[in-house]
Amino acid sequence: MSDDASTAEEIMAGVYRALREHGYADLTMQDIADACSKSKSLLHYHYDTKEDLLVAFLDHLITTFERRAAAGADRPATERLAAFIAWFGFDPDETDREHFHIALLELRSQGPFNDRIRSRLQRSDRVFRGTVAEILEQGIEEGTFEPVDVQETAALLVATLDGARTRQITLDEMDVDGDTYTRTVARTVIDRVIDPMLAAGVELPDVETVEVLLPRDEPVSIAPADRMDGREA
Repeated sequence: MSDDASTAEEIMAGVYRALREHGYADLTMQDIADACSKSKSLLHYHYDTKEDLLVAFLDHLITTFERRAAAGADRPATERLAAFIAWFGFDPDETDREHFHIALLELRSQGPFNDRIRSRLQRSDRVFRGTVAEILEQGIEEGTFEPVDVQETAALLVATLDGARTRQITLDEMDVDGDTYTRTVARTVIDRVIDPMLAAGVELPDVETVEVLLPRDEPVSIAPADRMDGREA
């Protein structure tokens, strides 16, 4: 790995840790520098402003998701779909992950007022819906899914799962049995949407044990081809 790629990886991991610890509103370049053991001047060498760095971080998250989704393309469609659903769920004791998603929610709230952030959110939505649509098409070709409108079904799944995660982290929502809201919604989605489109004799893998699309901890490594600076291409 080149020095630039290694530095970029360390900075992105630092952004992740700093967002998790400080949230979005109070985050400073010094917080990020401290989290990645780099100097603030080095961060400003690569990224003019905090916004530049956070926009680069959003790009990194989306690209990481795309890579992991593509890497799992040889898995059966049922397994890939279960992994996608599982990625949205988390338990109450996963406090670091919850804090990170709260910070992301703060960042996403800037979408209506910031064109650069909004464009990344739009890209993220396209990637999520496109991933599900491609999985559904694969399952139909394999004969494990009955024919459905893949675009409509993908939009429904993404909106439902993302909405459940937002509700859990903002309202501390739990169901009547004490389970997390994301897991309850995941089960409902499987019962009401996924199971009816499975071909006879086909079952969806257990979302509690399937390997998720992304790791639960820090973002995975950046490939050397990733841009180091936060300036627009």
